[in-house]
Amino acid sequence: MLSVHVDNVQDVAVVQVEGRIVHSDAAYTLRNAVTLQTDSRAVVLDLSGVEALEGGGLGMLVFLRQWARERGIQLKLFNPSRFVRQRLERSGLSRIFEVASIADVLALFGSDQGRYAMAS
Repeated sequence: MLSVHVDNVQDVAVVQVEGRIVHSDAAYTLRNAVTLQTDSRAVVLDLSGVEALEGGGLGMLVFLRQWARERGIQLKLFNPSRFVRQRLERSGLSRIFEVASIADVLALFGSDQGRYAMAS
């Protein structure tokens, strides 16, 4: 089962994904959550909780990348689990996706030197 939670902070949508993206219903759940973010400047997909990612899930990530590009929205993968990272590498998709660091994500909020710097 897939769980998707969206937090909108300023004009950035952080989409936290947990579970398995192996069946079409899970891929469509992810698609629906992301494609509702039409007013966002950036969408950050937190994939740290993804336990399995199969062909349909990989295909959906490619679709979402194209969807975002067509709308001028940045799509960034954040903290993919080791399994997801391996799947991206084996499929050759790691070349087309940007995996954002924490500094990259903080920069999206325009506060890499601001309030978040205090927390480090």
